[in-house]
Amino acid sequence: MSDSWPRRRLLAILRRASEPLDAHQLARETGQHVTTVRFHLDVLTKESLVQQIQQPPRGRGRPRIGYSAVQRSAGYQELAQALSDQLGADPKRRLEAAVTAGRAWAAKVDDGDATISTLEDAKDIATRRLADLGFAPDRAAQDQDTPGTATIRITACPLKDLARTHSEVVCGVHLGLMREVLDRSSSPGAVNATLLPFIEPGVCIARLSLAAASTKPEEALSPAVARVRAQLAHT
Repeated sequence: MSDSWPRRRLLAILRRASEPLDAHQLARETGQHVTTVRFHLDVLTKESLVQQIQQPPRGRGRPRIGYSAVQRSAGYQELAQALSDQLGADPKRRLEAAVTAGRAWAAKVDDGDATISTLEDAKDIATRRLADLGFAPDRAAQDQDTPGTATIRITACPLKDLARTHSEVVCGVHLGLMREVLDRSSSPGAVNATLLPFIEPGVCIARLSLAAASTKPEEALSPAVARVRAQLAHT
């Protein structure tokens, strides 16, 4: 956290808060300018210490962005590393097993009565689930959308360090989770999801499209994994 007292204070406030707080609320509590607060919140989000949560607007207007502290369990990184190591050496099989695990995880999550009628619906549902899990998706990034596809920029990952060494496992679980959530809100294969890890430093990309059948796990992720490994080899 770069030894920043303002950021440590914001994080302490969010950890004891009973609900997400927006930048204006935090600015009032700390006495800082709201622009300064947003800067520090962006840093905390990129460091996976804080997650963004979309909240309903107060009155008429755009939805608010709330912030809450990411709850971490002791030893979670080590446990995830140990589990990853048990999936074998074949990247394709590791990826397939991870996608299956992600689907099983998502099946235990209650997503309410959300239904997908359009690609925009799919983007909303995937973004909400990613935000709930602490991935800080940038919902406002529309510039990368192309006809027939929707793009979600993921700006934080609670398992970022493990993803750099076990990309197919960590990203495969997240891909499987997204696919299961989307399938449950539409029909199996109606929405295709792919994931591009570390397409930029600290940023992953999820791409959605309407399709008759979903892409196989290795087609969705393994080319990106190869790029990640090549990129990491030079960092």
